[in-house]
Amino acid sequence: MIEKLRHLFTETLTQLFGENFSHIDSLVVPASNPKFGDYQCNIALSLAKTLQQSPRVIAQTIIDNLKIDDFCETLEIAGPGFINIKIKSDYIAQQIKLAYKSDNLGVTKIEESSKVIVDFSSPNIAKEMHVGHLRSTIIGDSIARILEFRGYDVLRLNHVGDWGTQFGMLISYLRLEKPEVLTTANAVEIGDLVTLYKQAKIKFDQDLEFQEKARQEVVKLQSKDPESIKAWQLLCEQSRREFEVIYQLLDITLTERGESFYNPFLSDVIIDLKKANILTEDQGAKCVFLEGFINKENKPLPLIVQKTDGGYNYATTDLAALKYRINEDKASRIIYVTDAGQANHFTQVFQVAKKANYIPDNVELVHVPFGLVLAEDGKKIKTRSGETIRLKDLLDEAINRAKKDLENRLETETRNETEEFINQVSKIVGLSAVKYADLSQNRTTDYKFSYEKMLALQGNTAPYLLYAYVRVQGISRKGNIDLNQLNSDTQIILTQDSELVLAKHLLQLDFIIKEVEKDLLPNRLCLYLFELSQKFNQFYDQCPILSAEEKVKLSRLILADLTAKVIKQGLSLLGISVLERM
Repeated sequence: MIEKLRHLFTETLTQLFGENFSHIDSLVVPASNPKFGDYQCNIALSLAKTLQQSPRVIAQTIIDNLKIDDFCETLEIAGPGFINIKIKSDYIAQQIKLAYKSDNLGVTKIEESSKVIVDFSSPNIAKEMHVGHLRSTIIGDSIARILEFRGYDVLRLNHVGDWGTQFGMLISYLRLEKPEVLTTANAVEIGDLVTLYKQAKIKFDQDLEFQEKARQEVVKLQSKDPESIKAWQLLCEQSRREFEVIYQLLDITLTERGESFYNPFLSDVIIDLKKANILTEDQGAKCVFLEGFINKENKPLPLIVQKTDGGYNYATTDLAALKYRINEDKASRIIYVTDAGQANHFTQVFQVAKKANYIPDNVELVHVPFGLVLAEDGKKIKTRSGETIRLKDLLDEAINRAKKDLENRLETETRNETEEFINQVSKIVGLSAVKYADLSQNRTTDYKFSYEKMLALQGNTAPYLLYAYVRVQGISRKGNIDLNQLNSDTQIILTQDSELVLAKHLLQLDFIIKEVEKDLLPNRLCLYLFELSQKFNQFYDQCPILSAEEKVKLSRLILADLTAKVIKQGLSLLGISVLERM
C-alpha cells in the first residue's frame, strides 16, 4: 500500500516539476493519528523553498494531478501543507482477500535473489555459552529469518573463537594436569574444562616458563603438528557438542566457520596491505594508521595486523574473512551482529578493507551493535558468586518458571492436562518469553532482564501474542470450523470500526518487513505484532463472530484466521513457535 502511494506521488512530482524529482523521497508515511487518515504526505513543506511557492499551493497542485481516486477517498490538506490520505474500505477489503490467498500473506519477495551473510553468535571454544551470547544469537537468527523470508540467499555463519594463544596455553596446561583430555573424547565435562581454562590463565599470567611453553605449543599448532592438532580437535568437538545443545533448544541453525578456517589466508592480507601502500611498521609490529582514531596521548592509534613475534590479530582474521566472503562466497551484504563495544573494531576493519580495495561498490558491510543484558538492579547479570550466568541455566530457569505459572493457572481453572502438554507449553512459553523480551527492545540499548515481566500474560510479551493466536484456534474449536477450509473468495465486509482498524493493520506487514530488512531492527516487527494482537482483541470483543449472520460470520472468520496466520508467521521470523492451546 505505502509503496504504491510513494510511487504514485513520485511519478506525479516528476510529471509536474521535471526529471530531477524522479528519485526524490515522496515522504509518504503512516498517519501519526487515525483521525488524519491512514497515510500522510509531507513533501509539499520540503519543496516550498525549492519551488518558491507556499506548501499549501504545492499540495493542492499535487492533489489536482494525482490519479488515486480508484483506491483513495478525496485527499485533504491540513495545517501548513500536509496531505492526508484515507484508503477506501472496499479497496482494503479487496487487499485483505489477496493477502489471505497469498502464500506470503501479502509480503512481496525480492525480484532477484542475492547472497547475504549474517555473522552471529560466535562463542569461544573451551568456554561455555553465557548470558553475553544471548543477544547476538537471538538477534542474528531473527535477522537471518527475515531476510530469508524476503527471498535472500542467507549464509548464517558462526565465527567461533577456535584459534590463537589461548589454545597453546590450555593445551600446555592440560599436558601437565589432565593429559587424557588431549587424547580421549569426552574425558572431561565442559564445565570442568572451563575451570581448567581459568587455572591455565592464572598460571600463564604468573609463570614465565609456562608462558614460553604455551607459545611453543601455538607454534606446533600453526605448523600442523599431528599431536597438537588432535588435542585441538578434541577440545573443539567437546565445545561444539555443548553449543549444539543451546542451538537446538533455541531452534538456531548455523554454519560453523571459525577463526582457524582463515589461517591459510592471513599472510595474503599482509601482502595486500603492503601493495595498497597502507602498511606501516611501528615498534616491530605491522599496522595500519587510520583517520579518526587516537590514543589517550592524542597520538594516532594503529590497527595492528601482525605482532612483533609474527603472530596475527583478530583484525587480520576479520580482514581475511571479509575478503573470502566477498570473493568466494560472493556476498552482496555482510552483517556482523556483535555487542556495541566492538563498534570501533569494525569501523577500523571496514576502513582498512576499503583502503585495501577489498570492497566493491555493490557490497554493503553492516555492523549491527547491541547493548547489554542487565539484571533488574541495572547491573550486569551475575551469579551469587559473581560468575557470569551460563546461558543454559538462564533458559532452563525461564522454562521452569513458565511451568510453575502454568501449573498454578491450571489449578485455578481446575483443568487437567497431561504432563506432555504441560512440558511442551512450558518450554515454548519460557523460551519464547526470553527471545521476545530481547527482540522487542531496540537492540542498540541495554535492557533489564526480568522473568516476571517477560512471562506476563498482559503487555508487550510473548505470552500475550501467543494467547491472541490461541484465541483464534479457540474460535475454530468452539464453532467446529476447519479454518483451512474457509473459502478465500468470501466477500470481506468491513462495516465496524474495529474490523476496519484490524484490516488496515494486517495490510502493513509488507511495509514492516521491508523496514526491518533495511534497518535490521527486529523490535519494529515485535511492536507491529503486539499492536496487531491488541487490535484483534478489540475486534474479538466488539464484533461477534460465530453468532453473526452467515456472510458477516465468514468475513470475520477470514479476518481472524488471517490475523492468526500473520501472528504465526511474524513470531516464526522472531524464532518463536506458536501453540494451539495454552
